Amino acid sequence: MRALVSLFRIARRLPAPLAAARAPTPLLLRHLHGDAPPPPPPQDPPPFVSRILQSEPSLTPSAEAEPAPDPFLDEFLARFVAAFRPELAAAFPDYDRAVLDEMLRLVADAVVCRVTGADPGPDAAELSDDLWAAVWKVSASVQEAMRRDQVRADLRHYLHCDEVKEMTRFAVDVGIRGSMLREFRFKWAREKLDEVEFYRGLDDMRAKAEAAANPAPAPVRRLTALPKRKGEVKFTMYGLDMSDPKWAEVAERTAEAEAHFVPQEAKPVEGKAKKAEEQLLRVDPRRGDPVPAMEEWKEDLRPKRVDWMALLERVKARNVELYLKVAEILLAEESFEANIRDYSKLIDLHAKANHVEGAEIILGKMKEKGVAPDILTSITLVHMYSKAGNLDRAKEAFEFIRNEGFKPDLKLFSSMIKCYISHGEPGQADNLLNTMKGMDIKATREMYTDVIRAYAQQGMVAAAQNVHRAMHFAGIESTPELFTMSIEAYGRIGDPENACLVFQHMRRSGHEPDDSSIAGVVAAHMKKNQLDQALLWLLSLEKEGLKPGVKTNLVLLDWLSMLQLVPEAEQLARKIKQLGEEPIEVHVFLADMYAKSRQEEKARRSLKMLEEKKKLLKADQFERIIRGLLDGGFSEEANKYYKMMKSFGFEPSETIEVGVKASLRMRGGLRPTGRH
Repeated sequence: MRALVSLFRIARRLPAPLAAARAPTPLLLRHLHGDAPPPPPPQDPPPFVSRILQSEPSLTPSAEAEPAPDPFLDEFLARFVAAFRPELAAAFPDYDRAVLDEMLRLVADAVVCRVTGADPGPDAAELSDDLWAAVWKVSASVQEAMRRDQVRADLRHYLHCDEVKEMTRFAVDVGIRGSMLREFRFKWAREKLDEVEFYRGLDDMRAKAEAAANPAPAPVRRLTALPKRKGEVKFTMYGLDMSDPKWAEVAERTAEAEAHFVPQEAKPVEGKAKKAEEQLLRVDPRRGDPVPAMEEWKEDLRPKRVDWMALLERVKARNVELYLKVAEILLAEESFEANIRDYSKLIDLHAKANHVEGAEIILGKMKEKGVAPDILTSITLVHMYSKAGNLDRAKEAFEFIRNEGFKPDLKLFSSMIKCYISHGEPGQADNLLNTMKGMDIKATREMYTDVIRAYAQQGMVAAAQNVHRAMHFAGIESTPELFTMSIEAYGRIGDPENACLVFQHMRRSGHEPDDSSIAGVVAAHMKKNQLDQALLWLLSLEKEGLKPGVKTNLVLLDWLSMLQLVPEAEQLARKIKQLGEEPIEVHVFLADMYAKSRQEEKARRSLKMLEEKKKLLKADQFERIIRGLLDGGFSEEANKYYKMMKSFGFEPSETIEVGVKASLRMRGGLRPTGRH
């Protein structure tokens, strides 16, 4: 109010002819609207005319031309006058429009001089600090409104630029629709706007630098007339009369539509809401309940979706586990307005953290709300179920993607191939490789390697070789690992001839054979019980500088222990120990050999070593130990390892189970001689 009192003092300086009751045809009103005033009578003294109304010498027709108008300053002054007039009218209700116009002229002239840096002159009106504070407050609101309008206009422009249109068409092609597409369009338009503003800022900096280097005084434009205002505001836009009341409804609908593109700002969190948020951030996500704090926060703030999203970002920055719990609760909140993207984001976060149960809970809530999973959600489910080993659910999501007409990418095929291989179905994985070939998607070397390994582990050598040839035709070179897997596959089925051929092919291809490939050839000879041929082949390799390693020696130890060649097996076991750490397989083979040969002391020594490493034993190793103990007559020890095997979750074979039960019914047990 003190600012308006200051303005009242300025108004007292106005002449009496401006009063409402004494001026039948105000001269000032014509000047305010740009009309030329009539010449004063020669006999009367000249009427009072404000200094602001007087033309500068440089602005008269005889002087040099008027500077080019500044559209930004014109719009600012028009909005400023329209915003400041109601305050004057409320403060001085007894004054007519002419006097209020003159007051506005005085204030606007001072604002122009302050903004442009022009000299106001000695007889200019002085505004008090309080009046300046009111002026700056109105100016700030006007500038903020102009900034928002400019941002909306720029965004509307860049939403229809060629780059955004091209990216939008691509997003539509990959299946993005609805609110997510709108978010992406706004994001791309915003990025384009930021890029243009960045380069525009560089141009301004260069212009300022050039102006500083070559300063040139620019003519200052003075305010000569207020915007014309008669009755209702009338203006046109794109040739349309926007002053028609029907456009008010159009403006409301436009504002609602722009809300999807222009981001809303979250409300400031203060007072009780701030305390409730701090209480929420202290909640333990595993044992605590965030609902009371969320309800208190909601009651005080009355949030919209943008406020909930801001809260989720703050919670996520503090505790991701708490974020998942709060976001899951918000899915049922009406003011949050959950959409399909909110569900898919939560499912994706649970999937990345291997929380399959949490992801399935979100998926169930999604279906309860009647929201069908889209392509992006199904892609996430394929990766999650493939990683978790749930083949049926992974196939269901994968088939949904294909039925929707979406072309699966390399990552989707890779996940499904790994899932089929983990379930022991290399044939289905091989079919996916053929499907990729028909869709012009090039499989990676890792995919081919995984399928070949799966075939090799099951002894399906022919199928593995077919995949190997397909990989070669695809332009992918073979690696030493692939040759080794082929040799090991022939070793499992007992085909030493083909194993040797692949071994020779491997050396001709320039790859140095490793210990695993040598062990595969020896294992193939072992299946055929060709010990002499295996030893001769190993001697030939040693002459060429290739010495067997731990894996090859383990195969030989296994072979010698089954042949009951105790001295040779013990010598080979000492050689393995000299090469490095002693694998657990050494004691498995020795325990089996000593038990069958009824060497009790040595058998107990090996069994003691195995008992210390019992957690490393596998099902086939347990069965071999138990079988050797039964053959040697060590019934109690066999029963002990039988129980140990079951305690580790392994299911004994029927032969082992019958043998152990039969030995317990017979007289005896562990005897000093190892005999019944």
